[in-house]
Amino acid sequence: MAAILAGCSMFGAPKVKDEPIIPAAALYQRALDDMDRQYFATAIKSLEQLDRQHPGDPMVEKSKLMQVYASYRSGKLPEAILAADRFMALYPNGQDAAYVLYLKGNAYFAQIKDITRDQQLSADAIETYSLVISTYPKSEYATDAKEKLLVAYDQLAGKEMSVGRYYLGQGQYTAAINRFRVVVETWQTSTQIEEALYRLTEAYLLLGLTNEASTAAAVLGHNYPSSSWYKEAFELLGKQGLAPTVNSGSWMAGLKK
Repeated sequence: MAAILAGCSMFGAPKVKDEPIIPAAALYQRALDDMDRQYFATAIKSLEQLDRQHPGDPMVEKSKLMQVYASYRSGKLPEAILAADRFMALYPNGQDAAYVLYLKGNAYFAQIKDITRDQQLSADAIETYSLVISTYPKSEYATDAKEKLLVAYDQLAGKEMSVGRYYLGQGQYTAAINRFRVVVETWQTSTQIEEALYRLTEAYLLLGLTNEASTAAAVLGHNYPSSSWYKEAFELLGKQGLAPTVNSGSWMAGLKK
């Protein structure tokens, strides 16, 4: 029996020392000092220790905020998003909620890939920035969120245009039109809108839908009269003896600014 007990003592699970309790304010200040030195991983550990040791302390809210910030600054973007979600679940009406949502949007935005890749991150950034703008319209973060929204819109519109151009080149005109319509109907503030209207003109002509083609060119000319895309659309119609004209029955008739 003594030998067995000795064996358990030698090979069993090691004893875990109790974690020393450190005051919340001291842990928080340690984390701030580490962040000043750009030691973000160490700072996060101190903040997590604060949460563990002082779950009811008012400083936990600041700790959760700084975990979002430290994760974002250190480039751990998925972790920053998760930390932001945890903060919003606990403090949806907290005084720093607007900033946390803004950082979450930035974390999505920083991961956006080129238009040849999946654009879910662009959609997530748009959703988050839109929430910042609608919920906190007077906050200092709403203005920057609006500017970044335009970039995210361009990403999604650019993806649709890329696919639409591919279909157009393959002779799949209806499929191409569906892609260009998404851009025109959904992403009207994107920089892709002018080309989308031109491509609609082109695709409709290839299908023999002259009324729709004329309307697309007319909407393009009305909204962007100096656009090089409008000049090309005008010339394209002219080769078939057509001119830009808005036909009232077209789905594009209401797109004139």
